[in-house]
Amino acid sequence: MLPLHPKIQWMSRVRITKQFSFETGHALYGYDGKCKNVHGHSYKLSVTVIGTPINDPEHVKHGMVIDFTDLKKMVKEDIVDVFDHATVFNAHTPHVELAKELMDRGHQVLLVPYQPTSENMVLDFAEKLKNRLPQGVELFALRLQETETSFAEWYADDNRS
Repeated sequence: MLPLHPKIQWMSRVRITKQFSFETGHALYGYDGKCKNVHGHSYKLSVTVIGTPINDPEHVKHGMVIDFTDLKKMVKEDIVDVFDHATVFNAHTPHVELAKELMDRGHQVLLVPYQPTSENMVLDFAEKLKNRLPQGVELFALRLQETETSFAEWYADDNRS
């Protein structure tokens, strides 16, 4: 095992970020603009977690807060694989009729209990990921970019009681 650099502070917390992308369609029922129509986005999701790197030279993940591969697996299972190439509708609107028609034709449709805005989607994603992280690793922030110039962000510090 390589010796530690003398300036490394093993009790320091470190943030790491992994980025993801997926294509999703949606419509905003009751909206007064173009987004009331079914349309899609090339979403970019940045997931930032914080923790103390593992300080055990015998541990296979020594020096890591979390293995990027483990983080990728969680996000893919709970978000990317679910939302990618799906159309998302609020389940509490008349869009359920359109959703049923699309599903009957073999399309991937998600009915969610909220208006599928970037703001609500990032809140949904935070809830999905917070409880999946290993002990000692916390969700720090999410950034869901809907277009080149528009995004929603969620920060743990903004949501503490």
